[in-house]
Amino acid sequence: MAYPLLTMAQIRADMLRDIRNLLPEADVGADSDYFIRATSVASAVEGLYQHQAWMVRQIFPDTADHDYLLLHARLRGLAPKPAVTASGRMLLRGNPGSPVAAGVQGKWGDQLYVSREAGLIGADGTATLAAAAMQAGLAGNAPDDARLELLAPPPGVQSAAVLTEMRGGVEEESDAELLARLLDLIRRPPAGGNVHDYRRWALEVPGVSAAYVYPLRRGLGTVDIIITSAGGLPSVETLAAVQTHIDALRPVTARHSLVAAPTVRLVDVELQLALSGLTLEQARLQLTPQLHTRFDQLAPGQLLVRSQLETLASSLPGVVDRRIVLPAANVQPLVNEQRVEWLRLGRLDIKAMP
Repeated sequence: MAYPLLTMAQIRADMLRDIRNLLPEADVGADSDYFIRATSVASAVEGLYQHQAWMVRQIFPDTADHDYLLLHARLRGLAPKPAVTASGRMLLRGNPGSPVAAGVQGKWGDQLYVSREAGLIGADGTATLAAAAMQAGLAGNAPDDARLELLAPPPGVQSAAVLTEMRGGVEEESDAELLARLLDLIRRPPAGGNVHDYRRWALEVPGVSAAYVYPLRRGLGTVDIIITSAGGLPSVETLAAVQTHIDALRPVTARHSLVAAPTVRLVDVELQLALSGLTLEQARLQLTPQLHTRFDQLAPGQLLVRSQLETLASSLPGVVDRRIVLPAANVQPLVNEQRVEWLRLGRLDIKAMP
């Protein structure tokens, strides 16, 4: 049973009651000295109660405030992971043989990117250089083949460039994410290299948001770890960092561990809706984010259940009937020795039912 914390009014009432019990003739009205003194004391005592309640919350990591959560995490050797900068490749075009120094900057939208290495425009008129966002976090992620405008193109290089790949940017770890790692460590302490250990080792590396472990996928003594970054694919740098980290921690008897990214498999969705009191455009605006959310909840290797998409469509107010044309059945991603497929939403087509 929780200890009852009295309010200021309750504390004051108890004090005035005790005064009347000791001094029946005492004036305890709202304008009396006793009332004023009891009010001031009750206010201070209420503050003490509140402070004690706050202190109790700091005892447990799942109710602790930010500063005390950091102390709980520090006892277990954990600390918030910093924000990670997106990285990838930049494709430049220009005159063959033109040199390109490192540090070439380009702009896509509001984000700036910079090349990390020097290069030379090849005989085909292109050069692909390692590049990174200039701002850490999710904002630096860009879709494949995003058009980049160079701010100061080197001689012989065109201003129009392409980000062939730019991914892996992750925000600083939140309190909720740090707490999840701490509770996982408390509930599943180190066990010499079991499945939970490999998952925890992967999540210790900045840039990793989720990790999935596949023991013995490539035979005896092998452990494969599939990682993602903020709901997307990790960068090459993140993959290498996780591989190095796990190789330093895994048991010496483990023959081989492999850190890899999932293979994205796009799933087209085609819906036909019969509506009442709702236009097709209104239905599309309401249903589209729900479908995106459902796909975002899928882990690599997880089955997509077709009836769940039907449920989303049926639960939309104004939908009288629905028919799913695609997918025609449940979609089972491929999981084998070569790859682990990750189902993502592809083409989305919502039409009126004929």
